[in-house]
Amino acid sequence: MHSERLIQRYLWFILGVCINSFGFAFITKAALGTSPISSIPYVLDLAFPPTFGETTFAMSLVYIVLQIVPLRPDFKPIQLLQIVVNLLFSALIDVSMAFLTWLEPATLPTQLASLTLGCVILAFGVSVEVAPNVITVPGEGIVRAIASVTKRPFGSVKMLFDTTLVIIACALSYVFFGYLNGLGAGTIISALAVGRLCNLFNRHVPLLARIARLTRGTTGAPEEAL
Repeated sequence: MHSERLIQRYLWFILGVCINSFGFAFITKAALGTSPISSIPYVLDLAFPPTFGETTFAMSLVYIVLQIVPLRPDFKPIQLLQIVVNLLFSALIDVSMAFLTWLEPATLPTQLASLTLGCVILAFGVSVEVAPNVITVPGEGIVRAIASVTKRPFGSVKMLFDTTLVIIACALSYVFFGYLNGLGAGTIISALAVGRLCNLFNRHVPLLARIARLTRGTTGAPEEAL
């Protein structure tokens, strides 16, 4: 039973990663500015030759290192598998961007509709990814680490973290281009919306509670990922 639950948890986690990558790409294709968590990699992608997925991979390695700071001894070695997850996630971003080449919203209403749908997809993917309590995508892993240490709701910490990333991305954009490039109203909207949507999904989607219950053993105590 333990092995069966563990397999289910990782399958849900992988599904969450896939949904996440599609959500990031969808928001970016709305052409109102990429999502906050992608803002720094996207600005770097516009400024330098590597692809969006490649710059995301490099930035995510930084997030993995930064998780060790708040968690310290509580950072489990198994979480180093985030490097493998990072590789998968970054590759899926490039795949998703290629898949969505047809999405070119030309008017503000269609751009806003695409942005809204992208935020919903991303928030749901984040909630699915976090619920099994195994390995996370590095960008969400650092949020979960901070939330664990500060005892704050995951969605609230994510909103503050995303806002910080946007500020840094804005500064980099002005350094490299002299104006905002790759960022826009959509970046701010998603920064404010995704964390709240995560909280909403976690409170009202029974599926997420069922996924979370897979982390409990027969005694009711939470199980470790491995």
